[in-house]
Amino acid sequence: MSAELIHALEQIEKEKGIQKEVLIEAIEVALITAYKRNYGSAQNVEVYIDRLTGDVRVFALKNIVEKVTDPSTELSLEQASRFSPDFEIGDVVEVEVTPRKFGRIAAQTAKQVVMQRIREAERGIIYEEYSNKEEDIVSGVISRFERKNVIIDLGRAEAILPPSEQTPGEKYNIHDRIKAYVINVKKTSKNPQIFVSRTHPGLVKRLLELEVPEIHDGTVEIKTIAREAGSRTKIAIYSKNENVDPVGACVGQKGSRIRAIVEELRGEMLDVIKWSSNPQEYIASSLSPAKVLRVDIDEENKVARVIVPDFQLSLAIGKEGQNARLAAKLTGWKIDIKSESQLRAQIEQELLNYNAQGGQGTSDGEEETTAESLFIDNNDNTESLFIDQESETAGGADENSIDAADGTEPGETSYQEPEQQDDSVETEEK
Repeated sequence: MSAELIHALEQIEKEKGIQKEVLIEAIEVALITAYKRNYGSAQNVEVYIDRLTGDVRVFALKNIVEKVTDPSTELSLEQASRFSPDFEIGDVVEVEVTPRKFGRIAAQTAKQVVMQRIREAERGIIYEEYSNKEEDIVSGVISRFERKNVIIDLGRAEAILPPSEQTPGEKYNIHDRIKAYVINVKKTSKNPQIFVSRTHPGLVKRLLELEVPEIHDGTVEIKTIAREAGSRTKIAIYSKNENVDPVGACVGQKGSRIRAIVEELRGEMLDVIKWSSNPQEYIASSLSPAKVLRVDIDEENKVARVIVPDFQLSLAIGKEGQNARLAAKLTGWKIDIKSESQLRAQIEQELLNYNAQGGQGTSDGEEETTAESLFIDNNDNTESLFIDQESETAGGADENSIDAADGTEPGETSYQEPEQQDDSVETEEK
């Protein structure tokens, strides 16, 4: 041991961020164990390393007693007076017992301790770095597969993409670069375990923050996100600045911003909807790309009845009910969708029942139903939303279907790749 050790510890402190004093104290503790193991000593010892020269000295701690019974741990007052005349019975004397060949043992021990401390420090630094990235996205390269887990190389660490967080239908290939959402970081005795997701709605939110400066600086706010990974996502956004169009800001010029996100999500469709404090408007927009004629709401039960044109019913409901399901999840309302013909049939049936009862109230104490309440009156004062259909041409079902599939209504935008959009429109029309 020499000044070279001190110099090496100073370099480690600069490069790794581990304090020199911490390393020296750890080496001193390890040398005590090494001394007892190599020299079979049961006595209490302490090891000191000179902070300037790096010299190592070992001292045995002995108690001063009147009569010595154990020479390895005790010292008489007469013997102690050789070191200092001020000692008294009960004091502790440090007697140097440094072996001649202890330098080699000290060097080996110091190397092991330093390496161990460096590994521990690096694990701690990595844990702190990625624990601060929870609920954020990271970028890496797929390195290998372990069972059904996808292992992503992040550079200084590896992330685990478990099967439950993998997007259905998405293919992962080795050497592919991928972005993922950090959901959890666990500290272990070895390297920290970083768990990521490709299905979390937060992934879409973070991608939007990266692509849209207005969201990053807070001008445009993401209110809610409803996602079915690999298929479709609905995003409700709101602008704090009246002069900024939130939908246009997210879509970008010719769809450039939203297209980049769709490519990262491997073709997943995104519906960008303008959030509104008016529940009727918000619910109508949430069913994009379908057009809505009317929305009646029940505030107490959080139920909304939505009326759509006959040719828009399948588009409003979506494949296997996906569009309606995502709209309900986005708004927090239970949505009941009916077409005009279905509503008309329901009203006619209720009128027949009413006439059959002779205009009397229903039995079992049920609430009375009047004929006037069965009709939709465009001039009534109920809480309803109407969308003017006068501009549409009569018999223009094909034209209306295309408009609805495009979803170009003000305040809402549905984006998908051109080929997928055609397929989606064709399917919904069928």
